[in-house]
Amino acid sequence: ASLISILTTIGIVLSIMFEAIRFFDQVSFWHFVTGTEWYPDDASHNADGKINEGFGAVPLFAGTFLITLIAMLVSVPIGLLSAIYMSEYASPKMRTFFKPVLEVLAGIPTVVYGFFAAITVAPLLVNLFDALGIEASPNLALAPGIVMGVMIIPFISSLSDDVITAVPKNMREGSLALGMTHSETITRIVVPAALPGIISAFLLGISRALGETMIVVMAAGLLPNLTGNPLETVTTVTVRIVDALTGDQEFHSPETLAAFALALVLFVVTLTLNLVSTILVHKFKQRYE
Repeated sequence: ASLISILTTIGIVLSIMFEAIRFFDQVSFWHFVTGTEWYPDDASHNADGKINEGFGAVPLFAGTFLITLIAMLVSVPIGLLSAIYMSEYASPKMRTFFKPVLEVLAGIPTVVYGFFAAITVAPLLVNLFDALGIEASPNLALAPGIVMGVMIIPFISSLSDDVITAVPKNMREGSLALGMTHSETITRIVVPAALPGIISAFLLGISRALGETMIVVMAAGLLPNLTGNPLETVTTVTVRIVDALTGDQEFHSPETLAAFALALVLFVVTLTLNLVSTILVHKFKQRYE
């Protein structure tokens, strides 16, 4: 069973890598990772036959990280605080009611979140900023970021709740016996003890946000835009991957093979996040006998 999962992972990586290598035979790798403009339909060639313009992936990754940042700013505080409430303050009856209700959010299809972001959240935000005299795009990045954050809340809350609940009860009792208040026990004893699991939950939420597609394509659109302004239109790597693989170009064309190059770079980014997560978990991990 372990070999099946390992071989599947290796197969996925190799399938992406082989097609990405074919893409980089036609497009400069350096331009791909540093270029600031994405217009593959009008790409131009240089003297050696390689494409030197039109395949700059920086705007796509900038949009991906911008929306992910907004999502995490929404989901992390709400998810962590709800986990602390359910594990430390809520009665057993309240816990058995609130936790399943919160986890229902995880079962809602992402296309429904996309409709909610495009039809409800985005117009509300645009009207709000217009009332404040601030210009905002109808497809502003803030709307999918907020809705994506709401979608990620159950992942962070559920995992954080489990690791906080797993902290030994005698640590809480010892802290209270030494004169700490309940809130001090939570912030100084319980949360630090559960920190490795909480960090893992945060990194899982980031990985979930990086891979989200439907919410972005429905609420933010397909326009690559290098900006840090959440009130402007952006798009993400996964949206461009879907767009490239569902277009009418030939499979071996640079426009289609670009999807595999984007997937490879995104895979490296998520792998790096997992490695950072492992390092942080080992750094903060404590053993409780």
